[in-house]
Amino acid sequence: MKVAAIQMVSTGELQDNLRVAGELLAQAAVQGAELAVLPEYFCLIGPRDADKLAIQEAFGEGPIQDFIAGRARALGLWIVAGTLPLSANEPDHVFNSSLAYNPQGECVARYDKIHLFRFDNGVESYDESRVLERGHTPTVFSLASADGHAWTVGMSVCYDMRFAELYRDYARRGVDLLLAPSAFTHTTGEAHWEVLLRARAIENLAFVAAAAQGGVHPSGRRTWGQSLLIDPWGRVLAQQAQGPGVVIAELDPALLLQCRTQLPALQHRVLA
Repeated sequence: MKVAAIQMVSTGELQDNLRVAGELLAQAAVQGAELAVLPEYFCLIGPRDADKLAIQEAFGEGPIQDFIAGRARALGLWIVAGTLPLSANEPDHVFNSSLAYNPQGECVARYDKIHLFRFDNGVESYDESRVLERGHTPTVFSLASADGHAWTVGMSVCYDMRFAELYRDYARRGVDLLLAPSAFTHTTGEAHWEVLLRARAIENLAFVAAAAQGGVHPSGRRTWGQSLLIDPWGRVLAQQAQGPGVVIAELDPALLLQCRTQLPALQHRVLA
């Protein structure tokens, strides 16, 4: 199955971001992708955290969700909408939600980001809990590729990748592909991005698709980029450093079986 990780440099203008996302999704479809993953905050990175509140949608309706559903139908593509803001329990907070759509345009899975990023090095400061309500439920969905192979997919977002227990839970549930749409800061990405993602692939003997924000945004925020596709042996299959683009690679289920057979580490777990 060909999988595409879409890299963007999103702005504070929703319609501009949807236009760019649509163009990149079309490129992924032309290149033969069956699944395309958009980055975290693909629809908006504004100058203020609270900007996401203005474009929030109720789950199941709204222009952003309609756009993704329409692109999935028109392109015949599985699409994971990196994240978008869905209405939460408090009016001044939203969920940072990743939604999976099948080629019929139906939303088949929702994952609300569980771990909320906080970082302060004296120069940069972030605290997602100011406007985000955290999720609670690890989420898995299944898709059948064109050759009939059934893939089990585990959903996560950005900062989640620092919490290995989430991915171990997915491994116990037989996940083949781990998704990590992200908007890593340049500072933390330079230090930790690739090593964390390769570790999640290696320890769980699973493919990883990490679609990222990558560049300098109009708000002044700088994101790391380096969208990656990684195999279960920890090898990078494809990547792009910075700027908008489509990172695509073929994921081979035979390789997955080979890695898990020659090194059956998932069967050797002792601690829960």
